[in-house]
Amino acid sequence: MTTPLIGNLEKLLAAGKDGALLRFGLGTAHLEAGDPAAAAAHLQQAVTMNPNYSAAWKLLGKALSAAGNPDGAMAAYRSGVAAAQQMGDKQTLREMEVFIRRLEKASGRP
Repeated sequence: MTTPLIGNLEKLLAAGKDGALLRFGLGTAHLEAGDPAAAAAHLQQAVTMNPNYSAAWKLLGKALSAAGNPDGAMAAYRSGVAAAQQMGDKQTLREMEVFIRRLEKASGRP
């Protein structure tokens, strides 16, 4: 589903304005529009461009989880925890640790 926001962000991308923040915005917009697979693709690009972008890792985990990929979500959250530790982003770190525990509990794995 394309929204006006997604359309505007895609125009920026097509104009060569690619970057981690733009990809984060696209990921957020696609997730809000109910397309977690498209969101995950953009968020993966965001963390590739900026591996220390802890908020993008957190949203990538959420998108992957919503897309039915709990193992991918857990891996994203774990990478995000490492990024958040490195950047001193304590709130995002705590949130991702909670999400990891929830996924582990749901899967029956420690």
